[in-house]
Amino acid sequence: MSTEPRLAEVAEPEPAEQAAPGTDQAVKETLEDYTLRFAPRSYRRWTPMVVATTALGGIAYMADFSIGAGIGLAHGTGNALLAIAVAAVVIFVTGFPLAYYGARYNIDLDLITRGSGFGYFGSVLTSVIFASFTFIFFALEGSIMAQGLKLGLGLPLWLGYLVSTLMVIPLVIYGMTALSKLQVWTTPVWLLLMVGPLVYLVATDPGTVDRFLAYAGTDGDGGINTASVLLGAGVCLSLIAQIGEQIDYLRFMPPKTDANKRSWWTAVVMAGPGWVVLGALKQAIGVFLAVYIIAEVGASAAPEPIQQFKGAFDAMMPSWLVVPLAVVLVVISQIKINVTNAYSGSLAWTNSFTRVTRRYPGRMVFVLVNLGFALALMEADMFSFLNGILGFYSNCAIAWVVTVATDIGINKYVLKLSPHAPEFRRGMLYAVNPVGVVSFVAASGLSIALYFHALGDTLQPYSPVAAAVIAFVLTPLMAVVTKGRYYLRRTDDGIAEPLLDEDGNPSAVTYECHVCRQQFERPDVAACRTHDAVVCSLCLSTDKVGDHVLPAGV
Repeated sequence: MSTEPRLAEVAEPEPAEQAAPGTDQAVKETLEDYTLRFAPRSYRRWTPMVVATTALGGIAYMADFSIGAGIGLAHGTGNALLAIAVAAVVIFVTGFPLAYYGARYNIDLDLITRGSGFGYFGSVLTSVIFASFTFIFFALEGSIMAQGLKLGLGLPLWLGYLVSTLMVIPLVIYGMTALSKLQVWTTPVWLLLMVGPLVYLVATDPGTVDRFLAYAGTDGDGGINTASVLLGAGVCLSLIAQIGEQIDYLRFMPPKTDANKRSWWTAVVMAGPGWVVLGALKQAIGVFLAVYIIAEVGASAAPEPIQQFKGAFDAMMPSWLVVPLAVVLVVISQIKINVTNAYSGSLAWTNSFTRVTRRYPGRMVFVLVNLGFALALMEADMFSFLNGILGFYSNCAIAWVVTVATDIGINKYVLKLSPHAPEFRRGMLYAVNPVGVVSFVAASGLSIALYFHALGDTLQPYSPVAAAVIAFVLTPLMAVVTKGRYYLRRTDDGIAEPLLDEDGNPSAVTYECHVCRQQFERPDVAACRTHDAVVCSLCLSTDKVGDHVLPAGV
């Protein structure tokens, strides 16, 4: 239950201590979707189910079909399905604590990472990892859309890459407000176009199921092989960082209360770790459609989703309708996911840049940066070496997500060495916390060495396992060794009002930042070092001389 808002007494800042040029504009821009910030209760007007639907709309990507097809073609259906299942279990288990913290405390994965073992600057490492995830998958989805535009409209691939990049810019400008509407309205059409062909093929030609289950792959004999399963799981686990994009929506969940706790938990589980259930099903469908296409068309077209669905539509509708519907499905899917990729990537880049330089150049700058990286990958034909990129990338993503999930699950709740409530404000955290940074660097470094055969061919398939196990073991070990002393630089933020209300939700009490003169809720402010006033988290981040940052201490 929210309390009545009140204002802190504010001292007038001296001229030398005014906000840096551009701070007012930065504040105005971040208030649309609370870039780099705690998402306040006053902004979170959506119901749990609307937030969940919006978050799940972002996983409409076609890459799952390509990933599943690639694994199935190489290792056979049995190994592919096991690989998909193994990866799904790992993603669900590690995603649950992250989704809970994002929804409960209304902060994104970077802010969670800061207080879960990495420190204020230490999490810059993982922000770059996450930003890389967004432009890699933007490039993959853009490539798939370009294939659809080439088939349907005859556009050359290079032009299709450009079109798929530019068309998302107008949609991603407005943040959560626009994205929620886009995802809710397009999801029913997408589901119908995706599920309809599969149901029709299974119902009208049961032999497709037998061929699917019997497919042995190009590298196998049809039997189950541990190395094949782990290699396939490694590719699927590159999607583990998707939880970051889910949290970019889940941070807008309403407060959890006795009245809404059932719908709240349903939404968090469904749209948080639960995204992987639909993702795994799509990968399995990708294997099914690839095997079907091999029998109907040939192996060369099987990994391309546009060809998979064109072949499926061919079996159930007039020829004149096949290509248009396949193109519509691909375009809707690409738009739904790539507005999320562009949005989340811009947040990650902005977070990193603002902390390192103490300047906020505006989120749109990094929308364009992210799109530039994605376009370069597309023009380099990244689709042709997809599994290699994803297999390498998964080592870094697994090390990061497992480290943060372990810190929350073990260090916070079992060892109680990590502070229970997440902290993200400058001045409250050490610059670097060795618990997360050492665990992440060791896990990702050793697993990448395994991936590139540094320890022999036999161990190469085990690189994703190594990333997960090393991160899981080192994270609590480092917390014990350091006795948890590097989590908090200080425990008191100088404000008497509790951070959480009586229901355990972030307090809705408001204060005025004496730098930017805007109202912010309790979790987003801290006392000022030089004035009897409070400062918001963004103004703390952009304070170049540290006048407002509290000193180390209690």
